[in-house]
Amino acid sequence: MKSAESEQYELVIVSNRLPVDHVSGEGDDAVWRTSPGGLVAALEPVMRERDGVWIGWPGMPDVHFEPFEADGIDLIPVPLSAEEVEDYYEGFSNDTLWPLYHDVISPPSYHREWWEAYQRVNRRFADAAIEVAAPNAIVWVHDYQLQLVPKMLRDARPDLIIGFFNHIPFPPYGIYSQLPWRRQIVDGLLGADVVGFQRVADAGNFARAVRRLHGFETRGNIINVPLEDGQLEQTVRHRATGRRGHPIRTVLARPFPISIDAQEYQKLAADPQIRARAREIREELGNPRVLMLGVDRLDYTKGIRHRMKAFGELLEDGAFTSEEVALVQVASPSRERVDAYAQLRDEVEIMVSRINGDFSQLGHPGIHYLHQGYPREEMVALYLAADVMLVTALRDGMNLVAKEYVASRTDQDGVLILSEFAGASDELRQALLVNPHDIDGLKSAIVHAIRMPQRERTRRMRALRKRVLSHDVQRWSATFLDALTREDHNDPANHLDIPKRTVAPLGYGD
Repeated sequence: MKSAESEQYELVIVSNRLPVDHVSGEGDDAVWRTSPGGLVAALEPVMRERDGVWIGWPGMPDVHFEPFEADGIDLIPVPLSAEEVEDYYEGFSNDTLWPLYHDVISPPSYHREWWEAYQRVNRRFADAAIEVAAPNAIVWVHDYQLQLVPKMLRDARPDLIIGFFNHIPFPPYGIYSQLPWRRQIVDGLLGADVVGFQRVADAGNFARAVRRLHGFETRGNIINVPLEDGQLEQTVRHRATGRRGHPIRTVLARPFPISIDAQEYQKLAADPQIRARAREIREELGNPRVLMLGVDRLDYTKGIRHRMKAFGELLEDGAFTSEEVALVQVASPSRERVDAYAQLRDEVEIMVSRINGDFSQLGHPGIHYLHQGYPREEMVALYLAADVMLVTALRDGMNLVAKEYVASRTDQDGVLILSEFAGASDELRQALLVNPHDIDGLKSAIVHAIRMPQRERTRRMRALRKRVLSHDVQRWSATFLDALTREDHNDPANHLDIPKRTVAPLGYGD
């Protein structure tokens, strides 16, 4: 770590969590382990290249850590009290914003004390970045927990180059308008030079919210933000003159679909031990003719109950037996202190028990339900073992599991059933695209996947792999940073590169 006298960084990453998990120890004796995830893989090389630092919460309440280094990356922990974790994180972030931004699948809760904690914690993150950012540094803020930070940075340090990326959906205005603090959130995001989203629709929803709340002019991906008199004397990037001659600052709001470290998944899929483990998994499950797989956080947005309902009805219809087709559902624990998540767990486990009680055969349960997380190596083995991958999210910013499955299938086999409400569906057009609310349509897709000829499976998987391998997480971060550092938001390089072709929901005719 740099000395206190020289803590100035050219690149500052700000996210709710640090990219490490605490293993043991305190103070200088603390032991940390790098968290799994594509974001770390994407940003680690550029952080080393650009002299970067990562600011985030270390994951434990009421614990203070001094800045430290882990795996060659400088880290600055932001402390949170147990009350702030409850109000800012579990409350406003995950019981207000999360359900609101996911189409109110679960009703959001609005509490003023949560909002006050959200403001207070966002200020703490912003102050930490302001303190260590070098003149004209790049500050890249991540996700819905920190939407007020860009404006706080802009107000204090107009010299900074500020980016924000929203990893979850941004809702239509009819839903977003329910938020009592809708203006403050939009103002917070408009402090950035570039606001990134997962999908074209998300960027469009944000632009419409800006127009409805402020009446600012928008042109395609560009939002014209009028400059106030006090801002005219400051150094402001992307300064221009608006339609009526008033000075403005332009904000680029466009999609940057996130991805995975595809090469890492390919490498793991080629490992002989992992391939042997995939064969072992099928044997442990009784060598079913078809193995189906679902991998999700246990979250109400993931459509777990919908896929189980479809699977149970197919067993009831006699489309197949539990001996012929098995479903493995990995549901890693998530936010279990939030009431909606505890209720969801009860509902899912009741469904599993009912379906297995009604349709299992001796030694062949229909659903193998695993309420735990697994290391990446075991997940790749599951991906290799599975004939069909079920991604039935009711609303999802992207869903990287779909891309992980595709990257792992180096054998060019396997079928991906993918919700059209997941951001990944914009890119992975050769999947079987479904509306998970349409149980009959979902059942038809499952039957089609089971019966799909080898030639069609190979053709579809080859096209899916081409997309995932050519648009990996390193390309995502490079594209975002390139757009962020360009002086002209109208630069043609800021084009959107996702497939434009439209297909029928199930894609059967591809």
